[in-house]
Amino acid sequence: MAESKAKRLNLEKAMGELEDIVEQLETGDLPLDKSLQQFERGVKLSRECQSALEKAEQKVALLMGDELRAFDAQDADSD
Repeated sequence: MAESKAKRLNLEKAMGELEDIVEQLETGDLPLDKSLQQFERGVKLSRECQSALEKAEQKVALLMGDELRAFDAQDADSD
């Protein structure tokens, strides 16, 4: 449970940092080298977030599959 909470906080932190980077880049006030550094960091954060979301999606699908199998089994028993 603590691990799940830590992962969620890490995802939220990464998303927040990514939003900050996007805002900085959108202003156009950063020098080119700093913009490239921020862009590179943003790409890395984006990939990490995407990976975390895919894992969460897989877990939900797995849990829903278990629920559907249990529901189907319950329906078969009532026939």
